[in-house]
Amino acid sequence: MAKDYTELAKDIVAHVGGKDNITKLVHCVTRLRFSLKDESKADTDYLMKRDGVVTVVKAGGQYQVVIGNHVPDVYETVLKVAGISGEGSVDADDDAVEGNLFDRFIALVSGLFQPMLGTLSAAGMIKGVVAIMAALGVAKTDGAYVVLNAAGDGLFQFLPLILAITAAKRFKMNQFTALAIGFALVYPNIAASFTAEKPLYTLFAGTPIESPIFSTFFGLPIIFPASSYLSTVLPVIAAVWAGAKIEKGFKKIIPDVVKVFIVPFFTLLITVPLAFLVIGPVMSWASDLVGALFTGIYDFSPVLYGIVLGAAWQVLVMFGLHWGLVPLAILELQKGPGVILVASIAICFAQAGALLNIMMRTKEEKVRQLSIPAFISALFGVTEPAIYGITLPMRLPFIMTCISGALTGAYLAFFDVKMQVMGGMGLFAIPSFIEASNSMTLIHFLIAIVANFVLGFGLTQLIKIPNLFGGPSEKDAAESLDSEKERVSAGITEQVVTSPLAGEVVALEDTPDAVFASGAMGKGVAIEPSVGEVVAPADGVIRLLFPTNHAIGLATDDGAELLIHVGMDTVALDGKGFTAHVVQGSKVKKGQLLLSFDIDTIKEAGYPVTTPIIVTNTANYKQIEVLAKGEIQLGNQLLELKK
Repeated sequence: MAKDYTELAKDIVAHVGGKDNITKLVHCVTRLRFSLKDESKADTDYLMKRDGVVTVVKAGGQYQVVIGNHVPDVYETVLKVAGISGEGSVDADDDAVEGNLFDRFIALVSGLFQPMLGTLSAAGMIKGVVAIMAALGVAKTDGAYVVLNAAGDGLFQFLPLILAITAAKRFKMNQFTALAIGFALVYPNIAASFTAEKPLYTLFAGTPIESPIFSTFFGLPIIFPASSYLSTVLPVIAAVWAGAKIEKGFKKIIPDVVKVFIVPFFTLLITVPLAFLVIGPVMSWASDLVGALFTGIYDFSPVLYGIVLGAAWQVLVMFGLHWGLVPLAILELQKGPGVILVASIAICFAQAGALLNIMMRTKEEKVRQLSIPAFISALFGVTEPAIYGITLPMRLPFIMTCISGALTGAYLAFFDVKMQVMGGMGLFAIPSFIEASNSMTLIHFLIAIVANFVLGFGLTQLIKIPNLFGGPSEKDAAESLDSEKERVSAGITEQVVTSPLAGEVVALEDTPDAVFASGAMGKGVAIEPSVGEVVAPADGVIRLLFPTNHAIGLATDDGAELLIHVGMDTVALDGKGFTAHVVQGSKVKKGQLLLSFDIDTIKEAGYPVTTPIIVTNTANYKQIEVLAKGEIQLGNQLLELKK
């Protein structure tokens, strides 16, 4: 059960001078970082003696209340009791995201969806309730149907608006300006304005990206998708990213006296037309090309088409490229039974199977809680909570569902299963495959549903389930404790930790930071690095990776909990000069590269590079002895931990 930090939070707020004295609040790995109007109003002596507070530090214009590893929970409680809005953890700059393009996309999109996952799952469940009402014969004009449909479908229709908010935070843009961009993309009358009985002219006639033009912007053609920008993901993210760059540029040149309205004026004036003239059309053309590509594959081989579409469908949906196939499917079904979307309909059950496996095996209570509503939503064909919240960030479970989709897509294509009408999703897609003259159509589709569920579950069973939120559940903690008891009973009471850095060993008390030097965060040692690399000092699991990549926490297989904090106050660099080579929840081996950092960048910014290595569960050990002095190389013995 989560600990209640309400009293601690109330005390902290009261003794930093009250909520009216707080101008800004963020947190880093161990500290609440307040910006106060008047630091003299803060009762430092009281806070330093208060249980739950390690110490207080005043540095860099911030009033830092050191909490420890549970600072995120205390931070959220402080916001709640004070009734203020914080800035969250100190985020890395978007340019600091490393890895290949797909990894960067996953990290970006899953991060943007993370704040809304609970609500997204709830809306998906309501959509399921509405589908049941329709199946029971409730008219779509019925008041209850209309209201509940709005409650369930509204979030998905206007998803670009919520993404505008989360993207604004990610790209460090004014949230209201970002919302204005989102509102422009989904403006109610805009679709009608850009359609007519007869286009002015047609661009790229006779090509896969043929685009009828119904309106222009000062003579420039406006290419508007027939599906509009409702329910889309990438157009608004790309538009807010561009808007953030534009806003940043104008902030540098607009005088402060008029900045509050002139900056958003020029930002919107440039970004919104850019979204309609460039960003949106690029997305539309990509969808059209996808439609042409898959049509060509189907003409070549229906079975190959089933394999490719089944494997790629979820990725296409993520990028919004599936709209290249949906209009073709609608046209096909107007003429009779169709096959264009058949391979994609049952894939949601692979997500459901994978989620069931994750629920059973995860060691994180938060993942388990998110998985339950996402599982229910997936059964009704709403997979956004499952994909963006769980399987995609975990990587391999998502890949397993794509493999399942490929196999069942091939099966459906081989037996030439046809969809009779464009119907519901998930379980409510079943009636769409009822064919009076051929009962096998329905049977094959039911087999595909079961196969996807079993394959999603079974293939996920073959992989490890990583942690998403950096911490084990109470069950996991109990298992770790039992493991440690077994080690002690077996007479294994010592553990040697090797050096994660190369450089000069520095006594912890000599580090230029009062919190680390005092040992308040735990015993350990520091290193003045000569090489900008951090490697794993032992086999274990990454329990903490701060967004700015300047600090990393490792739980070793032998029970030690280590914090490696590169430099002092380097959180202020916002990730500049730091690169992470692992993700939170990664299982790592001794000597594996965890972080790399630019020593010169840190020093040029005026921050010490001295790096503490702290045993944060010091209380579990009778003695922690430093084994090295002077120069040390990667992998040399550094600390000995004795029970």
